[in-house]
Amino acid sequence: MKMKHLISVTGLVLSCLSMNPAQAHGDAKPQHGGIVQKANDLSFELVAQADGATIYLMDHGKPMASKGITGKLTVLQGGNKIEADIKEAGDNTLRVMGVKLGKGDKLVAALSDVGGKSMTVRFTIR
Repeated sequence: MKMKHLISVTGLVLSCLSMNPAQAHGDAKPQHGGIVQKANDLSFELVAQADGATIYLMDHGKPMASKGITGKLTVLQGGNKIEADIKEAGDNTLRVMGVKLGKGDKLVAALSDVGGKSMTVRFTIR
């Protein structure tokens, strides 16, 4: 069981390292002091907080509604893997509770129903 977990974590880490972030149009500057990544012409800004994180959604620089969007956040902290639910939190925000993020963490947000599509967004806390 331990070997299976190690292989899973190693595979996830390698996939995070080998993926290049998608480039899209629009402004990539953080508006809330977080980390911005782009996928499918959308911007996702992750802001780490003491009790979790907030993800802000933008479509070409304008807030995008988060209604109906759900997902799972996978956090890789060294050899540890933590998963937490992503839930809509009103307007253009998604919320993740119960995770403590720190420097060097690699995050994968697997989102469902983003404009009718599923997508994956990767972040690294620097």
